Amino acid sequence: MGLLSASSLDTFAGHVEHVCSVAQGAAPPPGVEAVSSSWQRSVKKYGLDPVDSTAPRILTPAELKHFREPLDKLTVSAQEEIDELYRVVREAGYAILFCDSSGIVVAHRGEDMRASEFKYWGTWLGGVWSEELEGTNGIGTCIIEERPVTVHRSQHFRSRHINLSCSGAPIFGVDGRLMAVLDVSAVDPELSERAHALTGALTLRSACAIEERFFREHFRREWIVAIAPPERGAQGMLLAIDGNQRIMGANRFARTSLMLDDRGLRAGTSLWSIFERNVDIFRHRDRTDFSVRLPIAGSNDSRPALVTPPDRPVTASNNPTSHDLHTRPRLGSIDVSTLPPAPQAWGGLSPGAMRRVREYVEVHLGETIDLSMLAGVAGLSVHHFARQFKQSAGVTPHVYLTQKRVERAQEMLVRTDLPLAEIAFAVGFFDQGHLARHFRHLLGETPREFRWSQR
Repeated sequence: MGLLSASSLDTFAGHVEHVCSVAQGAAPPPGVEAVSSSWQRSVKKYGLDPVDSTAPRILTPAELKHFREPLDKLTVSAQEEIDELYRVVREAGYAILFCDSSGIVVAHRGEDMRASEFKYWGTWLGGVWSEELEGTNGIGTCIIEERPVTVHRSQHFRSRHINLSCSGAPIFGVDGRLMAVLDVSAVDPELSERAHALTGALTLRSACAIEERFFREHFRREWIVAIAPPERGAQGMLLAIDGNQRIMGANRFARTSLMLDDRGLRAGTSLWSIFERNVDIFRHRDRTDFSVRLPIAGSNDSRPALVTPPDRPVTASNNPTSHDLHTRPRLGSIDVSTLPPAPQAWGGLSPGAMRRVREYVEVHLGETIDLSMLAGVAGLSVHHFARQFKQSAGVTPHVYLTQKRVERAQEMLVRTDLPLAEIAFAVGFFDQGHLARHFRHLLGETPREFRWSQR
């Protein structure tokens, strides 16, 4: 197949030719690199046809009720951020779609007079936007890849959608698992990619605020420690701390960065296994936020944080707006201007320390392993260990541990007939779904598909 011009992407025939070319292994044209793997999944895994002109499915009200109810609390919690985002994008003709983790639109914002247009395009309440059914799109691809996804016009898989532009951002629950997707979509053949790219940043900011508000509401009876990111544009950590300074909850970024999982949290991981002990923080009498600096255990580095005391139950004697103030998102407002530079790490771990860590992981893979455990094995502070391990291994401790767990799962899938749920638990994953997500991310197929391919 000869070279294809990027401009031909904007025609139905040219778009189909590009999709088929990429699905067959050709290099993606400019602007399509970020979604090329999704194009390939759409053809090879789901067997979709880019020429298919069938309208997206829209569930009936009775069908939709089944999918809306599990997200009722999150939907109510998200209303303020959704309404604020809609006020910003409304004049540009966008609709907002709030979807569950299967890609079904459970809440919608859009001009009522355009209802028939929204229904035609599927950008309506009850619309089904899974990648399995619709191919590459801002909602379905965001769900599969668990990352913010912006898909502009001809970056979509189906030719029917080449005038559609959408930006989806994931919302993770308090357990770190994908819970919902916030999407902003418009049908406008004149909309430029540069203009639409702005909505991606707006959508992500709103999704992060929804996630933080929901976390704060869930852990409103605990101390909330919001730790500023190490650099602008990065994510921040949220920790829920009980009266004994144990970590009761952690947002997805904190779980990844600190290698926290449900079993470790249930075991009562102490905040002081990560930061230098300072119990005076939790003797604070004021009921409002206060700023602190948290020194990282065993290092000269520290992190600015905002601490929110537990919310008191609303009574006739106190201010009924205190709950709203308590749950207000503010991770993005922590001042990082005085953040000291991180100390330089040279050379990585010593061969002996690296060997001890590898051996420890091999022996304890099926158990809860957190960052402080591995740092102790290496004989370093948590902060210095994380930096030097990445220098030595080329990946973070969290990624390394995940890779080893997937490798162990591969071995068990080949040599045993154990159920997937038992294998998942045996190699240290939360459950079968947790194993499947990481397995597919690293190997491009599910554990079940891998097992069958080895038979």
